[in-house]
Amino acid sequence: MQHLKVLVKYFVQYKWHLILGTIFVFLSNYAKVLQPQMIREALDVVLDNIQQYHTATTPEQKNEIFNNVGAETLKFALLVLGLAVLMGVFMYMMRQTIIVMSRLIEYDLHKEMFTHYQKLSTSFFKRNNTGDLMARITEDVSRVRMAIGPAILYGLNLFSTFVLVIYAMLRVSPKLTLFVLLPLPLLSFIIFKVSTLINRRSEIIQQNLAILNSTAQESYSGIRVVKSFAQEVQMTDLFEEQTLNYRARTLDLIRVESVFFPSMALLIGLSTVLTVYIGGLEVIKGNITPGNIAEFVIYVNLLTFPVTAIGWIASLIQRASASQKRINDFMNEKPEIVNPVIDPVDIVGEIVFDHVSFQYPVTNIQALNNISFTLKPGERIAIVGKTGSGKTTIAELLLRMYDIQSGSITIDGKEIRDLDLTNLRRRIGYVPQDGFLFSDTVAGNIAYGKPNATGELIEEYARNASIHNEILSLPEGYQTIVGERGVTLSGGQKQRISIARALIKDPEIVILDDCLSAVDADTEQKIMNYFKENLKGKTTIVITHRFSSMSFYDNILVLRDGEIAEQGTHDELMKKGQLYKEMFERQNVEINNL
Repeated sequence: MQHLKVLVKYFVQYKWHLILGTIFVFLSNYAKVLQPQMIREALDVVLDNIQQYHTATTPEQKNEIFNNVGAETLKFALLVLGLAVLMGVFMYMMRQTIIVMSRLIEYDLHKEMFTHYQKLSTSFFKRNNTGDLMARITEDVSRVRMAIGPAILYGLNLFSTFVLVIYAMLRVSPKLTLFVLLPLPLLSFIIFKVSTLINRRSEIIQQNLAILNSTAQESYSGIRVVKSFAQEVQMTDLFEEQTLNYRARTLDLIRVESVFFPSMALLIGLSTVLTVYIGGLEVIKGNITPGNIAEFVIYVNLLTFPVTAIGWIASLIQRASASQKRINDFMNEKPEIVNPVIDPVDIVGEIVFDHVSFQYPVTNIQALNNISFTLKPGERIAIVGKTGSGKTTIAELLLRMYDIQSGSITIDGKEIRDLDLTNLRRRIGYVPQDGFLFSDTVAGNIAYGKPNATGELIEEYARNASIHNEILSLPEGYQTIVGERGVTLSGGQKQRISIARALIKDPEIVILDDCLSAVDADTEQKIMNYFKENLKGKTTIVITHRFSSMSFYDNILVLRDGEIAEQGTHDELMKKGQLYKEMFERQNVEINNL
């Protein structure tokens, strides 16, 4: 139960749901416990009248007794029916409080976890696979809800039924009650042993489920790669292997849980036999009435479902404990990148890298080493270099997706770690390499950069990114759903929509990370012409593998193995540079040979 302690704050928040639900549970069970007493009284009245009927000497007396039995039986039948209706009303109310409370807590857990996801740093998502994260916010939360809803409801039902039934039984015959409850210590021992096994196996099952989710998610996301490499059979075999493992673990748990129900049936049957036997002896002695035996048999049956539910409740709690442990592990993760201050000031755009070195925390790869350069407000810089030279890392450091290990990065003279993080990212228009799009309309994806953008503004920036005409050719134009990750669009279309999305923010700093690699030369030239005219005054960083339009940039950085090998303007590098000149000429030869 230690892992579930964190849920106390929710019980405090919804205390009235819990308090009223508890009251309704007790009232419902009180009405239920009164029914056997009515049946006992009815049976005793009937038996008493039968004896009187047999001893009556005149037809008038027998007729009077007969009519009296009918009236008394009807009265008790109406009382039992009334109690049943009352019990049903209270059962409805207890579900409307406790089960509703569990749904409200489930909502709060989902919201809290998703908010925490948004706060965590990029490195966390690189350490954890998507399937596991999805399992925690769906399957694990669902299992916790089952513990704070049905488990609490039936647990209260169990407790209140035991208290009320045993109290009623003790009032009739402490001796008979003792014999009826003899099997309970054995029941407690079974529950203790089985619950331990359930907890252990539930945690293993959740881990296996996370692996299953990860494999499925990767297969769905990478379905085009799977098909293009004809790996459907191999992926199916992998998934089948993991599913068989999950099934085996689940069957192990089911075998343990299945011990409960035969045990419960055996113990309840034993209690019933003891009730009839010991009760019969007590009737002979005159200590109780025959109606009391019927009352006790009904009490035993009233205990049947709560007792058999003990195993199910224990299973729910143990599973919830295993799931809550996984949730707690996640919620205890602290973001490495935190917002130091709320200060939404304007940014001019002066950027200074001063002897910056950076090593990725997950892989320990040294991405940058002693990088220094200055970018004045409104200047345009190109960063070129081979794959893995550290170009994208510079963009990620400017967005403060990571913090550097040494050196400093300043924007407008302020250390980047001292700036308002949210404001910094809002002031930067970033177009990543992959051009990620959400499963939304084209218009919705562009307006993601400016949620209150009008249709006219969306179309304007689509034209600026040379994608407007292609959007109009889509089945529903700007209202076309692009599919998950923009799967229905080409690479070039996704890149240009990403450009429109970044520029519609009207940012002070623009970072374009190889965002024109999938467009043709004519489209690239149109977009570059727009950049020349409309990005004046904006600090612009373009990471590229293409060497066209290099005269557009005020400075060019040439990276090699995380270091600045050369820097200068295009003309300067062509005169005195070696690496840049070699890369430029090689690309021209490749273009001419096409």
